Amino acid sequence: MATSVHYVELTPQDFRQRLAEAPIAYLPLGTLEWHGEHLPLGSDGLQSGGFFVELAKRVGGVVLPMLFLGPDRHEQANGRDYYGMDLYGFAEGQPQQLDGSAYWVSNELFGHIVEAILERLARAGFKIVVAHGHGPSGHFFEDHIATWSKQFGLELYTCWRPRSEEADGLGIMTDHAAANETSLMMALHPDLVHLDRLSSDPAVWPVAVSGRDPRTEASAERGRRAIDLQAERMASILREALARRSA
Repeated sequence: MATSVHYVELTPQDFRQRLAEAPIAYLPLGTLEWHGEHLPLGSDGLQSGGFFVELAKRVGGVVLPMLFLGPDRHEQANGRDYYGMDLYGFAEGQPQQLDGSAYWVSNELFGHIVEAILERLARAGFKIVVAHGHGPSGHFFEDHIATWSKQFGLELYTCWRPRSEEADGLGIMTDHAAANETSLMMALHPDLVHLDRLSSDPAVWPVAVSGRDPRTEASAERGRRAIDLQAERMASILREALARRSA
């Protein structure tokens, strides 16, 4: 296979080779969004993109650049837009604009953006598209798989398991800046994780973090276990999909 798995780094010759070997495109559904004081604003795309690199190395395919715009819960108050974690954990009617969050688009616009991407990917010769990342983006994608598969002639996947299986804490992006996402970042980008910027007092919960406490339950080892487990699971699914197409 060609050396790089990143679409933006491929020459036409590299692209033709990777497409012939495995016509799979991976779309990281990212954001520029608050992920606590300890994680970077691009954590969604860094996690999903990093996971897709691992997956592409196992089964083939091409990793697209992060799509940083996405839908989320949205409200307006006092002439301002608030969305996502701006609305989490604060007093009713008292949203808080969190520093750095700059990603929200409506469901309608997001749908148009993804449809344009899928149409272009089908034109380029891809047969399978895997999208994963920011929760609302991924769930919107998942909700439209049947429609878009028929519309564009593509097999479409996300990387979530049934909710009952995610209780082991070893899924891919199953909380918000808590133990799961922090562990994934510690495994993929340890230099970007700053747990020391969170309060050492366990009674002081990190602002707009949702899930198990990252200060006590996150680790690079847990992140690596999740990545390896889910990469093998998804690789098996995708190999079966490729085999069906070549049969």
